[in-house]
Formats: sequence, C-alpha cells, structure tokens
Amino acid sequence: MSDAREGPDMSDLRVALNSEEKADLVSALKHKLQDLTGKHSVEIENLSPNVRKRVEVLREVQAQHDELEEKFNEERAALEAKYQKLYQPLYSKRYDIVNGVVDVEGDVSESPAADGEKGVPEFWLTAMKNNEVLCEEITERDEEALKFLKDIKWSRMEEPKGFKLEFFFDTNPFFKNSVLKKVYHMIDEDDPILEKAIGTEIEWYPGKSLTQKILKKKPKKGSKNAKPITRTEKCDSFFNFFSPPQVPEDEDDLDRDAADELQAMMEQDYEIGSTIRDKIIPHAVSWFTGEAAQEEYGLEDDEDEDDDDEDDEDDDDEEETDEDEDEDEDAVVKKKVLRILVAR
Repeated sequence: MSDAREGPDMSDLRVALNSEEKADLVSALKHKLQDLTGKHSVEIENLSPNVRKRVEVLREVQAQHDELEEKFNEERAALEAKYQKLYQPLYSKRYDIVNGVVDVEGDVSESPAADGEKGVPEFWLTAMKNNEVLCEEITERDEEALKFLKDIKWSRMEEPKGFKLEFFFDTNPFFKNSVLKKVYHMIDEDDPILEKAIGTEIEWYPGKSLTQKILKKKPKKGSKNAKPITRTEKCDSFFNFFSPPQVPEDEDDLDRDAADELQAMMEQDYEIGSTIRDKIIPHAVSWFTGEAAQEEYGLEDDEDEDDDDEDDEDDDDEEETDEDEDEDEDAVVKKKVLRILVAR
C-alpha cells in the first residue's frame, strides 16, 4: 500500500484563510512565524559567545539539510508524476472490467439471470464502505446513489497548487450531474497548508436530495390550513463532501468555539479527500475484497491472537480482572464492526 501523505498543518489555518490573495496568505504566515521566533530570540542572545558560535554552525548544517530536502521534494514530485502516467493504462483497464466494457478471459457461463450482470456491481461503494474513515460518512440512503458510481480519479494541480478528485456517475434517479468534483487548493510552503476546498453543486432531481430531509408537521387543531406543514432540514450524507465548510471573510465573525469547530470540520474534510486519493483510488480492488482493511487494521493478526487466546482460555480466565475486560471491550466491538464490513 502507498505511504500515507502528511496532512496539511492546520495550526495556522485561520491566519491563512482570512486573506483572499495567495500572496497575502503567504505573507501572513511568514509574519506569524517571525513573531514566534522573535519570542525566543532573546534567549539566544543571552547565550555565551562560544555557545552562540556553535548554534551558528548548527544553522549552517541545517541550511545544507534544507537544501537537500528541497531537492528531494522536487525529485519526489517528478517521480510521482512519472508513475502517475504509468498507472493510467491500469486504471483504464480497471474501469473497463468494473463497468463491463470488456469481458475478462476465462469468464464462465452462468444462469440466465447472472448472464445479464455486467462488470463488478457496487464496486466503488463496497470499496469505500470497507474503509473506516469513509464508512462513517456513508448513510443507507447514500448507498443507492453510490451504486451508480463508475469511477474515481484524482489529478495534481500546479497553479494553484493542490489536487482534484472526480467522481464519475452513470445516469441515475438522484441527480443530473455525470461528474462530481472536489478541488483542494493548497499553499505550497515548507509545510502544505489548506487554503480552501471547492465542490460541485449537485443538481438534485425534485424530492431526491440526499443531503436534506423533509419534515412534516401536523397543523394545530382548529387551524384553517388542513395541510401538514413541511420544511427541509440538512442531514448526514456522504454527498455533503461536495459542500465543504467555508471560512467567513471576516475573522471577527467567529468566536473561539466556532473557530475550533470549523477547523475540526476542515481537518475531517481533508482526511476524507486524502483517504480517497491515497488509499481508495490506487488500491480499490483490495478495499473491495477487504484485504486492504485486514492489512490496515490488523484484522488477520487479531484473529490469530483470538485463536491463541481460546487455546489458553482457562489460564487467562484466572488471571483476567474486571478492569482488563473493560479496557478491551471497545477494541473487541471495533474488530467486530470491521469484520462485518469486510465480509460485506
């Protein structure tokens, strides 16, 4: 499996997001860093001359390291771009098989009902549901729409910096869009910082929105209006992913609690996007079969350990305490949930 990419440093997110221009964003971050280093410069000045000299030499060593690190990042970006191109024919072949565009060699004739089944039904839905991060975002109502998902692609953006996710859907009864996009704009400094995220506006068919639910309230007794009162309310849905949280232009509009909540929402949004980019897209079939979940969450090892525990059950029962059982309860429940997902 591919190495997980480092997520954006969110600590200075509010500073970065309060400006509309990229130059202003970078400038704000630099000023912030200068303020932080300035708080500790007095301590350095108070060092003895010999220690200050050693610190200066260490700075030179660090500068050499930073120069090498910059070259490493450049070469890594070039290498990633090279292999991303090499992956494309494989992704195209996967698309053709999943969507029944081509038959694979060795297909056997089945019952008449099965013969009409093309490709791999519910491929992307199953792959995403077997991932712990994405499973929490997908509701039962979402599943019917996600069965129409044909492919997911991602691409790197250079100007502005960032990456784009594209979700390709077959004609379906929920929305008109054939492609839903999610774009992440990043500030490419020493540490990537999320500037903003933009999603496609979904064109829902009347009464088919999965991000809203209709609430009906009976009219009061004696009311002239006999019809029930209806109103719409936002509800949980994977498709809220395409309506990412937005930061108000005026920082003063946010109090501390609201700012913390917004930051948590943006971190979660980025985690979902990076999970799809780094895990689901490159290893989709492994997530579909559940092998990736077993590897990532260590389910195979856990099952082996469970077998060993059963062999020594009598001895363990004598040594276990109520406290140990309480500590293990959450972990056991989590394993069971994941095994159910893998089995599905």
